[in-house]
Amino acid sequence: MAPGLLSAAAWDALRAADHVLAADPTDPTPGAVAAAGVEVRAALTGATPAQRAEELLGLPGRVVWVGSPDGDPGLAEALAVHLPEEDPPSLELLVGSWDTPGSRLLDAVAVMDRLRSPGGCPWDAEQTHASLTPYLVEEAHEAVEALDDLDGATGPDREHAVEELGDVLLQVLFHARVAAEHDEEPFDVDDVAAGLVAKLVRRHPHVFGGVEVEGAEDVARGWEQIKEQERRDGGAAAREHPLDGIPAGMPSLARAAKVASRMGRAGQGERLEDVAARLEADGDAGAVLLRAVLALRGRGVDPDRALRHTLRAVEAAVGGRAG
Repeated sequence: MAPGLLSAAAWDALRAADHVLAADPTDPTPGAVAAAGVEVRAALTGATPAQRAEELLGLPGRVVWVGSPDGDPGLAEALAVHLPEEDPPSLELLVGSWDTPGSRLLDAVAVMDRLRSPGGCPWDAEQTHASLTPYLVEEAHEAVEALDDLDGATGPDREHAVEELGDVLLQVLFHARVAAEHDEEPFDVDDVAAGLVAKLVRRHPHVFGGVEVEGAEDVARGWEQIKEQERRDGGAAAREHPLDGIPAGMPSLARAAKVASRMGRAGQGERLEDVAARLEADGDAGAVLLRAVLALRGRGVDPDRALRHTLRAVEAAVGGRAG
């Protein structure tokens, strides 16, 4: 959690102590403690765990040690070794705060802010939405590649996926930080997160409201209805055709799958099949691919993912590697 967001018991222990020490009082947590009016003294510099234990046990009264970011390896063992056998002092390990899920996102936001602020990185400071967009596209593709076939994987594959998802997150943070500097209509990462939270709650009335559903298909139908209502509430014209709003910049294979999905949900799947067959009969080369997409989707296969898998197998075979 953010420095200073400590439990009540931790604050009670700090305020009742005769001595509060930290390896580096300028670290975030001891710095927040000092800012709240609790004196934090610097411990011996460069001390070994044994020397640190002797230092802490040699102080009279109640002593609180504010843990270091590295967890103070070896200190607990050294304290146990140096405790006097007769009338040993009372030792208590108190967890001051717990990292809640997502707490490290605060660190990511702070780092991005530092990079973009005066005195930060000159390259980061020069970037705009337009200059960053290619990186967003590139990182999204790299993340997709890393996530392919990840189910059940261990070791380096999962580590690589964590790294690539981090790169996508960086792009979101970067664009939000750039947007925060707009003179007239700024928005920041909190606005982005707040909008996402509101959307998720709004589009899941079966979780956050009283709507009942029988399965995933009901959820998907309700999702589309809610999206359409959002468009109308926002002043946008209702979609006149199922294919309205599909991004033209999508990769062609993924776009074909999206077209098939939209037409299927609109009850026009057979019509799309007929159109594809007619175009193929007229010699349209792309219709061959479209019909292959429709056939794969009929088998429950994602065409784009399937082709990526095949290309990896081809690359492995051509390169002489096991695929």
